[in-house]
Amino acid sequence: MATVEEKRIVDLSHVIEDGMTTYPGLPPPHICDFWTREASAQNYDDGSSFQIGRIDMVANTGTYLDAPFHRYAEGADLADLGLGSLVGLPGIVVRRPWEAGLATDAADLERLDVRGKAVLVHTGWDRHWRSDGYGSGHSFLTAGAADWLVENGAVLVGIDSNNIDDTRRRERPVHSKLLAANVLICEHMTGLGRLPDEGFSFSAVPPKIRGMGTFPVRAYAVLG
Repeated sequence: MATVEEKRIVDLSHVIEDGMTTYPGLPPPHICDFWTREASAQNYDDGSSFQIGRIDMVANTGTYLDAPFHRYAEGADLADLGLGSLVGLPGIVVRRPWEAGLATDAADLERLDVRGKAVLVHTGWDRHWRSDGYGSGHSFLTAGAADWLVENGAVLVGIDSNNIDDTRRRERPVHSKLLAANVLICEHMTGLGRLPDEGFSFSAVPPKIRGMGTFPVRAYAVLG
């Protein structure tokens, strides 16, 4: 068994906060108390008090996972996803700084072994998180890159930007191709610069919800 010194856990998720914007045009989450500590204390004779929180939000909030149902009515929803596709995946990082170009194409991937792996595209776009510029002109994958990832057996593809597709266009070929092939997508990641190129496992687990195709995750990597 690995000791604490031999492994390190890297958090790859943004914090979800009241009123924040994740995707332009979608409503922000509202976080509040459903049951306050002050009110709950009246129910106990020993001074106990509890907080029960409430959050009202759309599914595409924070760092989230897309299942096939997000794109296809007949696709697997969150409850259908096996833990084997979400937990302990061997990971690989693709370095594609946004300053050098927004698009990641098949040619940027062709020397990589991605079969059975989570492929995380590190662009550095997460530095714009919670800024006015985060939602436009962001890094993305091309349709050719999506085809290559499917053909070469990737299990999950993540990116640290606003969308894995180019949102300047009214098409979503990357979502369509990956989710049609049951390749999961993790968007709005952060902290990929703290990972090595390989030699880590990746996990991103949403709640087991029937009838939904997207939900926030606590994405993380384990090194060592």
